[in-house]
Amino acid sequence: MSILGSRTLFKGILVLAGLIANNLPAMGAQGEFGPSNPFYAASELPFHAPPFDKIKDTDYQPAIEAGMAQQRAEMRIIADNSAPPTFENTIIAMEKTGQLFSRVMLVFNGVSGANLNPTLQKVQDIEAPKLAAQQDAIFLDPKLFQRVSAIYKDRASLKLDPEALHLVEWYYKEFVHAGANLSDGDKADLKKLNEEESTLSNAFVTKLLGATKDAAFVTTDKNALAGFSAARLEGAEQSAKDRKVPGYVVPLQNTTQQPDLVSLSVRATRQAIFENSWNRAERGGHNDTRDTIARLAQLRAQKAKLLGFPNYAAWRLEDQMAKTPEAAIKFMDALVPGSTGRAAAEAKDIQAVIDEQKGGFTLQPWDWDFYAEQVRKVKYDLDESEIKPYFELNNVLQNGVFYAANQLYGISFKERSDIPVYQPDVRVFEVSNADGKPLALWYCDYFKRDNKNGGAWMDVFVNQSKLMGLLPVVYNVANFSKPAPGQPALLSFRDVTTMFHEFGHALHGMFADTTYPSISGTQVPRDFVEFPSQFNEHWATYPEVFSHYAKHYQTGEPMPKELAAKIKKAEKFNQGYALTEVVAAAELDMQWHTLPASAPVQNPDTFETEALEKTHLLIGSVPPRYRSSYFSHIWSTGYAAGYYAYLWSEMLDDSAYQWFEDNGGLTRANGDRFRKMVLSRGNTEDLQKMYAAWAGSEPKIEPMLKERGLLPEDGAK
Repeated sequence: MSILGSRTLFKGILVLAGLIANNLPAMGAQGEFGPSNPFYAASELPFHAPPFDKIKDTDYQPAIEAGMAQQRAEMRIIADNSAPPTFENTIIAMEKTGQLFSRVMLVFNGVSGANLNPTLQKVQDIEAPKLAAQQDAIFLDPKLFQRVSAIYKDRASLKLDPEALHLVEWYYKEFVHAGANLSDGDKADLKKLNEEESTLSNAFVTKLLGATKDAAFVTTDKNALAGFSAARLEGAEQSAKDRKVPGYVVPLQNTTQQPDLVSLSVRATRQAIFENSWNRAERGGHNDTRDTIARLAQLRAQKAKLLGFPNYAAWRLEDQMAKTPEAAIKFMDALVPGSTGRAAAEAKDIQAVIDEQKGGFTLQPWDWDFYAEQVRKVKYDLDESEIKPYFELNNVLQNGVFYAANQLYGISFKERSDIPVYQPDVRVFEVSNADGKPLALWYCDYFKRDNKNGGAWMDVFVNQSKLMGLLPVVYNVANFSKPAPGQPALLSFRDVTTMFHEFGHALHGMFADTTYPSISGTQVPRDFVEFPSQFNEHWATYPEVFSHYAKHYQTGEPMPKELAAKIKKAEKFNQGYALTEVVAAAELDMQWHTLPASAPVQNPDTFETEALEKTHLLIGSVPPRYRSSYFSHIWSTGYAAGYYAYLWSEMLDDSAYQWFEDNGGLTRANGDRFRKMVLSRGNTEDLQKMYAAWAGSEPKIEPMLKERGLLPEDGAK
């Protein structure tokens, strides 16, 4: 799973922006903005990469303020233009506005998401409502909309190429979707709602970051961590040293279940870590998020009503592939019986192991991963600790992730030590096409830090655009456990698939080959954006790729065929649980965002229980992948009413992989065709038609159920 970065918080603004400043001086909140600010002019580094060696924390706010002022002035010139509206003097002109603003915001969002500090946090708090107002100033400007609307109405006679025509349609729909047709009074009310929503969303991020840090499991008792490998124990000890506390620290990841529960043999420790995770944002005090999310849900329902929709989900899904919440809910509901039925069967297997060991207790969420691992060992003779030595991070990256991309698309990678980074763990690679021509710059930031948002994501520092003459600068961020100094970073297989997943997003951004920045790369609907990333996961287990990277970090010996076969065989293991926790989170999201405006402020705990009961997903041993109070996808990173997108995109990606299997698998011809017809196209055409044109048919759900092992014949085996 991924989170596509904090750029989504300001996407409505950023999509209007290019990336080369007009260099107009302006006053920022912390003083005059001028040539000494590193954002004043386009970076002179390769690919216009951010000059992190020159950027200071105090540079961001003046540049943001100056960028907003500059964009407002540029938009005002377009709106007040006395000449009749044309594609060039309106649409193209808007595409070129906000170049300074975009340049600073893309970098600020990237750094504040991955390397936050009190100075950047203060900037976020101050600027959040101003950024919401900036978006409203553009999309609710009647003169701008009048010009866009005139072009939209005459679009058929303008003899535009398909991409330009799609851009016109996109602009019109974005304005209408944002409220351009509202009365002046309703626009004023909408601006207030948007400002409060932005402020609360930013507050949620702050609270959750603090709550997650504070909820780490801390102990001075080494025996409490029985089951940890020597390297993992050393890592926990290092985490304690980093926090300047005695003993050991086990930080939380953003999901409900914690990866360390697989190996910890002391049940009390597992329970403590799980409960720390489950209750992280519900402990009272300044990091409790419940009042924040309850008000956010109410605000969004009120906003939807103002815009003429029965609920927020109906408004959000209007421009998505699913189109309506009813379609998304019908899709998810169809997955519930199969997933929960399989999860119930898996729970029986686990309880049998507990009973056989005379455990004397009923399976609880904190027991699942620990005993499921034992079931897996029995069923598949597969031990996570046995396979980790074959998944050393750098080897997986070079000989797995990069190798698969090279075989499919012919691209190559060269590490650049001369490009400055925002944190020492970050690495940079130059990416080239098969003909040697530069394609992109790619950063990776893989290790967990207390000041980094949870999860894993992709985003850009520079957005590709032929209009602006720019190649993409893309980055991936994750939260893998950092090894102690001198130790290798050994990954779980889930971490391996996360690397492939996020790199799938990166490929979508790097292969962008469009003229206009607003519809370039990953700027596509939520229920399509996860398709390229989830599709890329398949190559992690593709035999030719797997054998190329699954090698012992000490000996270099390939993973024994018998062990590799066990991993492949075990792919469908625990899929009932895995799917149920995701469906539960997705249904929970949709329940929050189908509340009508007339609904009172909800009690999050009561609401969550009732929502899961309603959708038949209140299962004691299988909690949602995210609880409402720490569900950052839906409260702060753009997935509100959109978490179902992971499942919808899974249907797309499994159908796509089936196409590859039917057409020869991992070949350059297949990769080049996929790149040309899908990955390079961004949001330049109707995505359903794009998919069908490439695959030759609409996606089907059967390949998804097959991959999950949930087809009837699979369940009978």
